[in-house]
Amino acid sequence: MTTSLSRDLIFLILQFLDEEKFKETSHILEQESGLFFSMKHFEDLIIGGKWNEVEQYLSGFTRVDDNRFSMKIFFEIRKQKYLEALDKLDRAKAVDILTKDLKVFSSFNEDLFKEITHLLTLDNFRENELLSTYRDAKTARTIMLIELKKLIEANPLFRDKLQFPNIKSSRLRMLINQSLNWQHSLCANPRQNPDIRTLLVDHSCRNSNDPYTQLATNNQLLVSAQKTEGFLPMCANGPFQLASPPVQTPLNAWVSTPSSMSHPVVSGAGVGLGGPMNPSVAAVSKGLGDSSNMLKTRLSAVPDRMMLPAMSPSQSNGLQFNMAEELPKTVARTLNQGSAPTSMDFHPIQQTLLLAGTNIGEISLWEVSAREKLVSRNFQVWDIGASSMTLKAALIKDPSVSVRRILWSPDGSLFGVAYSKHIVQLYTYFGGNDVRQHLEIDTHIGAVNDLAFCNPTKQLSVVTCGDDKTIKVWDVATGTKLYTFEGHEAAVHSVCPHYKENVHFVFSTSVDGKIKAWLYDTMGSRVDYYAPGHSCVTMAYSADGKRLFSCGTTKEGESHMVEWNENEGTVKRTYQGFTKRSLGVVQFDTTKNRFLAAGDDYSVKFWDMENCVLLTTIDAEGGLPASPSIRFNKDGSLLAVSANDNKIKILATVDGLRLMRTYETHSHIASRPPSDAPAKIGGSKTLEDIKARSAGEVNPKKAGKLAEISSPAQFRSLKLSTHVKADKISRLIYTNSGNAILALAFNAIHLLWKWPRSDLNLSGKATTKVTPQLVQPTSGILMTNDLIDGSPDEIVPCFALSKNDSYIMSASGGKISLFNMMTFKVKSKLKGHSKRITCLAFSHLLSILVSSGADAQIIVWDLNHWERQKGCFLQTPAGRTAAARSDIQIQFQQDQIHLLVVNETQLAIYDMRKLECIKQWTIGEASAPISHATFSCDSQLVYSCFLDGTVHIFSASNLQLQCQINRTAYLPSGISSTVYPLVVAAHPQEPNQFAVGLMDGSVYLFEPLESESKWEVPQATENGSASRSEV
Repeated sequence: MTTSLSRDLIFLILQFLDEEKFKETSHILEQESGLFFSMKHFEDLIIGGKWNEVEQYLSGFTRVDDNRFSMKIFFEIRKQKYLEALDKLDRAKAVDILTKDLKVFSSFNEDLFKEITHLLTLDNFRENELLSTYRDAKTARTIMLIELKKLIEANPLFRDKLQFPNIKSSRLRMLINQSLNWQHSLCANPRQNPDIRTLLVDHSCRNSNDPYTQLATNNQLLVSAQKTEGFLPMCANGPFQLASPPVQTPLNAWVSTPSSMSHPVVSGAGVGLGGPMNPSVAAVSKGLGDSSNMLKTRLSAVPDRMMLPAMSPSQSNGLQFNMAEELPKTVARTLNQGSAPTSMDFHPIQQTLLLAGTNIGEISLWEVSAREKLVSRNFQVWDIGASSMTLKAALIKDPSVSVRRILWSPDGSLFGVAYSKHIVQLYTYFGGNDVRQHLEIDTHIGAVNDLAFCNPTKQLSVVTCGDDKTIKVWDVATGTKLYTFEGHEAAVHSVCPHYKENVHFVFSTSVDGKIKAWLYDTMGSRVDYYAPGHSCVTMAYSADGKRLFSCGTTKEGESHMVEWNENEGTVKRTYQGFTKRSLGVVQFDTTKNRFLAAGDDYSVKFWDMENCVLLTTIDAEGGLPASPSIRFNKDGSLLAVSANDNKIKILATVDGLRLMRTYETHSHIASRPPSDAPAKIGGSKTLEDIKARSAGEVNPKKAGKLAEISSPAQFRSLKLSTHVKADKISRLIYTNSGNAILALAFNAIHLLWKWPRSDLNLSGKATTKVTPQLVQPTSGILMTNDLIDGSPDEIVPCFALSKNDSYIMSASGGKISLFNMMTFKVKSKLKGHSKRITCLAFSHLLSILVSSGADAQIIVWDLNHWERQKGCFLQTPAGRTAAARSDIQIQFQQDQIHLLVVNETQLAIYDMRKLECIKQWTIGEASAPISHATFSCDSQLVYSCFLDGTVHIFSASNLQLQCQINRTAYLPSGISSTVYPLVVAAHPQEPNQFAVGLMDGSVYLFEPLESESKWEVPQATENGSASRSEV
């Protein structure tokens, strides 16, 4: 492994080569050392099409099979080389590239390799739909370069290699000059104007009788050569200026340091490339000019490891001003918790939901936008009889309990609470104020100091640590202990699980400052080192998982926050700005892959991750404790801060204020009492047993008028044009990128509209402002399902798009087909329904595909083996016939756990971990049937269309009707009543945009007015025909 000082020397050599314009040599050293990847050089090679040089340069940093990022980088480069050969009609070269360069990827994606091979058979590879927009080599290289930059930045092998260190210009020259000064100070008879001719041997002043000196004085050829060649004259361009004449350079010209030079001279006791320096060399000869000033400069040297700001004060202030705009500094809400908060955490999806734990063991769930405490639970042991005798004895001796950590699971479906006595409690969250006990685990002897969720296997686990010096891993579903890690010599303070390149591990820290890392096995810790100052720290990764930080406080009150070099276990950057003596252990958090925040000195302090100097301090209008607890929400727009008098302050950015205004329009009030147990499908409890309540009874205090849209002026809409004769639209979906809409007609043909980038639509996303293009492949190949024999009315087409837009699961009433978007090849067929299949939905989190059918079945399929896991039957609502159960539609919520189930009479929400129905809404007798429904992209709304042409917008948290769009608002006055929406699709990034497909084959796009930015929300509902049932 390259040592730290050797690495620094290579960087100095690279700087010297660059300054002397030895470009090619510099790039060769970059590649051979693998320490710095020059993105500029890489760009020049790509744009120039120098493919062999591109791969040769890359080879110094990564190989094809190192990881998926590297594989993608090499694939894109070789694919571009291949396409350029085809474009030049050089088939022989294309075949050579295919067999030598691209063949290696066939083992990873055989279908893709076949598709690439198929291009050889085309007269013009642009006949392939995916390559139809290919213009020319120069444009394609530019576009590819954008993608390659992203892949390189995301590749862990390039971490810390994309940024050249901030080094003062001519640093290597300066170090050599300093060395010459020291050599001259050791001369027995130092001269006033030494004659330094070589760096190959140590300098030594010679007397006037030395034959070499006489030769140098008399030999004009040698003198001339010394004027123009060698290292020393180059310093005229550096910080040290040569005196005249060049041959007789006076020593004080090399010793004196210009006032503008900011680098101090290394002290005699400093670290060098060789052995330690003899302290006696500090005695400088009297012939050195102003030797006292030089000595003072040396003795006041800054240590090599200290990082100095590289910006002028004016630059720094301007940067701070811009950064401060992105920080939450406005006190938007103040919540009265009732007891002192000790731990907080925002929901990962519903970003205005805040969990709080306190010093008396109370846990609370807040909707911060409404300042409403949805849930409050005091500490109690759920099953004292099953508890250990140690826990019982501890509670008898001291019944006081505090919350040490409260944390949401990654999907927000449950949360864990670590208490100061022995136990961890896990709760399941069903939305609103519906919080239920899930699991209680007697984890540690003494306090449980921290917990964190991880997923080293396919099952979610929770990691805990405690005063008993251990770390333990538990199965969340059953409470089974999976691992115990032992090795700390003091109480374990915190845990930080993570994974890289499919390797799962967990960091742990103890109160004595020791940091350890563990794999999920029984082989002991893999890492063992101390935190700065032996402080008690917590560790956290940046949101993208690329950078590791720690923050903590020593017993003496000194706080340290640092960034770590994971590969070497060394401190990469130390952040400055903490008070000299902190009261308590300082807590910190990260956000936006850019900022750090810590509660210190009665305030919140912020740092830019790239700068060790304190960025800014916010006192949140005062009233903060000495070391307040802090917690960002997921996008960094909100920051919860514990305050005095048992309060929590919510600080917000401009986006955070907008977010809270948006969430104020959505009701998070509970849709049923927490004590109600969910009815299992197929169990003894039927829908006749369910108590129905009108929608207006859900939250009586929010009474008012329903928002109703009847005119085109009240919202924005766009009809998508098509030149293809289309049957009625049966299914509709946005692509995951949000720039296209895919429709499936009843005649089994797929239609695709794409929004081009333009001055009116710079993002290229779907919008009502720009008309999209209907994409039709020049080859004439269409994705078409096989139609079953029989009546067309019995056909129910359906599809689901994979996460990367590469595959479509599609069916037109018969068997399920898996289409490759590039090859259109069918991958697998699944059998299980007794009648036609009506809908499909993926859950990437649970690794399942869910299908629904006209047989009223919901079937769960395992994505790994394409086998049936389990299934259930949808029950018929009271007063309905079995025929009303047909054509079931399904869709997963954003958390990929809860499933929206729709048929013509009802909307229902299922928890797919247990196949339980937890919410339900049914139409009234006078209402038109439901034709389709879907979640908004943030899962806060449900868009539903009806056979009378109306579109209803529900709150997803309680299935309460919020807004209604009448058919007169978007359809011409003379159109037949038989034309109505059959399907609705929500935009994947814009929660207030959706599209509907109609019986006549037309597609409409809907958005609220720009002045409103969201769909207006009712204060109540006057529609008494609909009812909502809670299961």
